[in-house]
Amino acid sequence: MTDNPPAPHSNCLWGGRVERGPAEIMAEINASIGFDRKLYAQDIAGSRAHAEMLVATAILAREDGAAIQRGLSLIEAEIGEGRFAFRTDREDIHLNIEARLAELIGPAAGRLHTARSRNDQVATDFRLWVRDAIDRLSALLRGLLAALLDQAQAQAETVMPGFTHLQVAQPITFGHHLMAYVAMLERDLGRLGDARARLNECPLGAAALAGTSFPIDRAMTARALGFDRPTTNSLDSVSSRDFALEYLAAAAILGVHLSRLAEEIVIWTSAQFHFVRLSDAFTTGSSIMPQKRNPDAAELARAKVGRVLGALTSLMVVMKGLPLAYAKDMQEDKEPTFEAAQAIELVVAAMAGMVADLVPDAAAMRAAAGTGYATATDLADWLVRVLDLPFREAHHVTGRIVKLAEGRGLALEDLPLAALQDVEPRITGAVFEVLSVDSSVRSRTSFGGTAPVQVRSQIEAARQRLGIMS
Repeated sequence: MTDNPPAPHSNCLWGGRVERGPAEIMAEINASIGFDRKLYAQDIAGSRAHAEMLVATAILAREDGAAIQRGLSLIEAEIGEGRFAFRTDREDIHLNIEARLAELIGPAAGRLHTARSRNDQVATDFRLWVRDAIDRLSALLRGLLAALLDQAQAQAETVMPGFTHLQVAQPITFGHHLMAYVAMLERDLGRLGDARARLNECPLGAAALAGTSFPIDRAMTARALGFDRPTTNSLDSVSSRDFALEYLAAAAILGVHLSRLAEEIVIWTSAQFHFVRLSDAFTTGSSIMPQKRNPDAAELARAKVGRVLGALTSLMVVMKGLPLAYAKDMQEDKEPTFEAAQAIELVVAAMAGMVADLVPDAAAMRAAAGTGYATATDLADWLVRVLDLPFREAHHVTGRIVKLAEGRGLALEDLPLAALQDVEPRITGAVFEVLSVDSSVRSRTSFGGTAPVQVRSQIEAARQRLGIMS
């Protein structure tokens, strides 16, 4: 005795060709509605544009087109108001909307899928979603840039140590340090803009992989959806996800920059540095140590960047071995991209809040800037400029003077002139004009340097480029 065959699968996607429904585990692995429901607005927008084009090209009757538009509006309202019943047996967002449309308007709903496939449909939806994600992230990034510019302007003269190898190197200003991040993030903003420009082509009309025999107007649907043009090759249209990869790559590079800033905030707020303070808005206490103020927001921002890097790697691995054209593997493109977008947007917002919130301890920064013989390079430059020593010889002389100062436990500017002259007899009292941290900072007037006049010039130029006024 054999079991009765199961009823045909309820979404009837494959018509009469496949009689048995998928096994339960197949239904679970195949369904994407749990995450691709995020594409509902883009899916409805694409269907509206497609229906309008079908009517304009006389492929679809005007009354059917009007019914489809009414039905799509009702569905959009249902989803927006939380009244839409998403069903896993309908597999994905496309079939959920299409099935509901049929319930609302009847057989006319079946005509909407004329001259398109879920392959070009999802490629279009996903491009629209990534484009929106780029716009959201770019707006947030501009907010962070504004916070950095404001803080840099306020701290253009605040002296701090500049580091290499996390060792005190030369005095700089805090404003100059923050402007380094402005430079990085401005490039990130440019990368996002470049990615947006490249993705802004419309795959709709590529159908499953080969185009369609219907006389569609792909330029019309591209314009309706805000794309610059249709994609140029139907195979590439449905089988490429480099637009998502490029977005994730730009987000990952941005994340690396933000993680470096978060790391510095963690260091700066430590008792050993005490360069900046964060308010209770961005710190937490300890459950056992009442004296603690932990920079948890910076630490979490630093950690969340790992999700973005992982998402980029995940999607690259998915795509690396796929032959043309579409393969079901590509269903795995959305979850990492959605998660990365949420993470990077949260990190940018948190970093903007922290940058605006932090209060520098100018005295601690200045004291640290004078340690480690940070003005030794200024002494070597003076020897070259005033005594005409070759730089390598000046470097050697400066090294001997630093060793002398270390032996006496003195700062360079506190060494007696006679002691300096024991090393290099031609040194005069004028050398003391370059040995303080303030004189060192003021002297760095080369383009892009740390002198306050240059920092203010950098800030003004960045504000003009970005259109971010104080």
